[in-house]
Amino acid sequence: MIDRQENIHWWQLFKPSIIQHLRAGYSLENFRQDLFGGLTVAVIALPLALAFGVASGAGAIAGLYSAIAVGFFAALFGGTPAQVSGPTGPMTVVTAAIVATYANNLADAFTIVMVGGLLQIGFGLLRIGKYISYTPYSVVSGFMTGIGVIIMIIQTLPFLGLPASAGGVNGTLAVLLSLDATTIDLQVLLFALTALGLIIFWPKPLQRWLPAPLGVLVIGTTISVLFLNGIPEIGAVPSGLPSFITPVFTDIPFPTLVQAGFVLALLGSIDSLLTSLVADSITRSEHDANKELVGQGIGNFFAGLIGAIPGAGATMRTVVNVRAGGRTPISGIAHALFLLMLALGLGPVVAHVPHAILAAILLKVGWDIIDWGYLKRMRRAPREKFVIMLITFGLTVFVDLITAVAVGIILASFVNSRWLAEEQLKGIKSSADPDDIEHLTATERELLRTAKGRISLTMLHGSFSYASARELARRAPKPLSGHEVVIYDFSHAGYIDTSAALAIEEMIELSQENKQHVLITSLQGHALKTLDGLGILDKLPKSALFVSREESIRAGIELLSKEQEVA
Repeated sequence: MIDRQENIHWWQLFKPSIIQHLRAGYSLENFRQDLFGGLTVAVIALPLALAFGVASGAGAIAGLYSAIAVGFFAALFGGTPAQVSGPTGPMTVVTAAIVATYANNLADAFTIVMVGGLLQIGFGLLRIGKYISYTPYSVVSGFMTGIGVIIMIIQTLPFLGLPASAGGVNGTLAVLLSLDATTIDLQVLLFALTALGLIIFWPKPLQRWLPAPLGVLVIGTTISVLFLNGIPEIGAVPSGLPSFITPVFTDIPFPTLVQAGFVLALLGSIDSLLTSLVADSITRSEHDANKELVGQGIGNFFAGLIGAIPGAGATMRTVVNVRAGGRTPISGIAHALFLLMLALGLGPVVAHVPHAILAAILLKVGWDIIDWGYLKRMRRAPREKFVIMLITFGLTVFVDLITAVAVGIILASFVNSRWLAEEQLKGIKSSADPDDIEHLTATERELLRTAKGRISLTMLHGSFSYASARELARRAPKPLSGHEVVIYDFSHAGYIDTSAALAIEEMIELSQENKQHVLITSLQGHALKTLDGLGILDKLPKSALFVSREESIRAGIELLSKEQEVA
């Protein structure tokens, strides 16, 4: 994750991104390309916005308003120049659960959307955008695949000509299990199958000028109006500018409000920043993660304020925008303005769109969201990683997204810790035989030979963390080996976290309890800062700390000589 503005003031995160591009020599040709990119992606976004709005339970216009509000503000204030934002599959699934819970008072649901937007802004201000990229791929794959399956399951009933279930995945499955052949509307099923086949086999030469979702939406709606009767339609859709929603904070318990908002904020942040990485790879540019979160948060706050569902960076729409020539935030802003013009007079036309057409479009969207690339590699992928993916997938579909992501990250951290510990422990070498230790000078080897095995040198290479902390303490030289002086060499040590530092403290204490002399050499950088900050070096006299390894070996030999004289 790229974070190019780590040291900027917080208020600069609210600076419109468009200013930077205008100052960088924005030309008329750039404007033409951005305008074409915005128009192209608006054509693709229209049917998806309507479909996601219906799937959320808030209505088709709520999806269209989302594409306008989130698309405009995320482009204006975000940190990914070519990214196009709007309603997405993952955000729609979570929103559908919220809308179903507060169906009697949608103001409560949109208040949660506003809170989610504010939390996203908070994520950006706290500079945690770059950490979201650390989500393990097995977890991302699991919940993305789960999202795709959820969309497909929920859209099955409208595809069969039946009303969608308010019970989500479990409710839909219960209805499907109770169906018989007489319940299914064969006319709608045949109509939906035709639409789905047309989307899948849409001619590629035509795709550039008329995207499959929009083409099928127009053709299907026309056929439905002229030749078919009784096919369920969207119904009356309001046109014109939306009305503002007054936030309601008294009806929802505060912990519930924050928890639901946090789910939206976290999922929207992950969804957006993953799309930002895709945009970077295509445009060879670098996005600002924290600024992107602020832009997405502003967009989602305004979405809730006008009664729209929340959104995030949309991968497919972003890729289409870039391929069509869009390179700056102006393309995302243009996409939102084009949709606004359509929304001002689109209500009467959209009212006749059949649910079956939207279900066919979303079934294809759900299929595309599934991570087929990872599933094809399941035989070759590490077993532990694939199990984590399956657990995350199952929890996503049958429990909830936040539980799925939390459990997936925890399991992945356990698995990664085991492998990390093995790698880190390879960096510990303890021996009293100078011929068994690398990186020693000829003088140091000769000095150790004169000690005749009474000095043990423990060298720490690389970084050490909580993963290897438990095993570190077991590596303290034992007194039965005849070592009277123990030297801990940090010449090649890098990052040492608190857990590893405390394990090193235990190593020192064990050596001291065994009546061994403990010497420390070449402690510097982060390792020195951590051990000194925790007070671990206070357990040793200053005479036990050395700058070079040769000095510490000479000091050990001197200690042995003094003990021999006393004896």
